[in-house]
Amino acid sequence: MSEATPVVLETTIGAALILVSALCVLCSYRVIRGPTNPDRVVALDAIATNVVAIATLYALQTDRGLFVTVSLVLAIIGFIATVAVAKFVIEGEVI
Repeated sequence: MSEATPVVLETTIGAALILVSALCVLCSYRVIRGPTNPDRVVALDAIATNVVAIATLYALQTDRGLFVTVSLVLAIIGFIATVAVAKFVIEGEVI
């Protein structure tokens, strides 16, 4: 491997963190201004996915494996929350 590989990797991870953070901001706009409730649910799910991506990218950047575990837990919580909100939007009750 060449010496430039870690620099390229750090630059790519930094750019990806900025891009995913910008996508979170755009999705939060859709949550606030979404014309319908299903649009808001999809935007919240996209934010949860982006937060998982941010945690994973941060784990790669800092070389800490704990953030991979955190991202897995966040993914599970995000999935359960999306299913619960979608059921509430469709049926009007969760349980």
